[in-house]
Amino acid sequence: MPLLKRVWFSQSLKKMSLIPANYQQILTDLKIKISQARYKSLLAVNRELILLYLDIGDVLSHKTESGWGESVIDTLASDLQAEYPGVKGFSSRNLRRMKLIFEETAGNSIWTQAVSKIPWGHTNMIFAKVKDAEQREFYLKKCIERGWSRSILEEEIRHDGYSKQLNFQNNFSQTIDESKRAAYRQEFRDEYNLSFLGLEDIHTERELEKAIIENISKTLGQLGNDFAFMGRQFRLELDEKEYFVDLLFYHRKLKAMIALELKASEFKPEHSQQLNWYLHLLDKTIKYPEDNPSIGILLCKNKSKLTVEYALELINKPMGVATYHYRELPKDIARYLPTEDDFTRIIENMANDN
Repeated sequence: MPLLKRVWFSQSLKKMSLIPANYQQILTDLKIKISQARYKSLLAVNRELILLYLDIGDVLSHKTESGWGESVIDTLASDLQAEYPGVKGFSSRNLRRMKLIFEETAGNSIWTQAVSKIPWGHTNMIFAKVKDAEQREFYLKKCIERGWSRSILEEEIRHDGYSKQLNFQNNFSQTIDESKRAAYRQEFRDEYNLSFLGLEDIHTERELEKAIIENISKTLGQLGNDFAFMGRQFRLELDEKEYFVDLLFYHRKLKAMIALELKASEFKPEHSQQLNWYLHLLDKTIKYPEDNPSIGILLCKNKSKLTVEYALELINKPMGVATYHYRELPKDIARYLPTEDDFTRIIENMANDN
């Protein structure tokens, strides 16, 4: 070995011998603490900025009541932008939004606290696009709980995430203690947007499953931050026979396993019976004593709400049935295509003719 290489090698060994055995763990712990401190400092800066915006809204609200006209707000915006060149947030439009949001949240401590915890752009979007008070509160809370980005928030509002959660079909009233039902319902929805999977219009369950696994990060973003992925085709065994759950998750908040069964077809009652058996096996063979009973979600291409309602009455494990949509045609094309109702009428007319 050349002299220079021997010197470098010996110095490297010496340096390694000086590093304590637990050095990497200490380094990792410090990185986590630094990241947490930076995150908290950003939250503190955001909170102060939001409180400033609400304070400006307060001033503008009272001044307009005492006679300030709209043109005064335009003048104020110009003067503030001139005083703070390059600083965003003081446009006429934003000043008017500060006034609106202050007036809408005044006297509502829950809303004020929620607004102070999320970026101003999120709040802006919610108050601009959502008019119903209950829905506004829903989106504000979800942004805090799930850390939605602005693009995810926009997608949720556009696809009416509020209604999709409200209308989620389940048997929780039969299987979950009344004190916990509200918390369980909040974690699921009646329809999931899987457009990011890029599926063809006609696809199999395996193709759906494969696309979900290949996009598991985006899927978890759609399901919620508390979902942790446990496995695909999760194997259960009893009496020398094997059973496989399509996708298995663990929900940190509910402290329960979530068995997700995929059906690239319309819901059938036998689907819920099969999943009920899987949940029974999970609780008997996999669940820890401290965990809550496992929950089943059937994700189907479509469903009859009445059939689902009747089928779930026969199920003794916590279960819900949701649908998914996976592709949106451009509006200028979609408007020329028949809807599902159109197809139903065509088929009925053909049957009557026959």
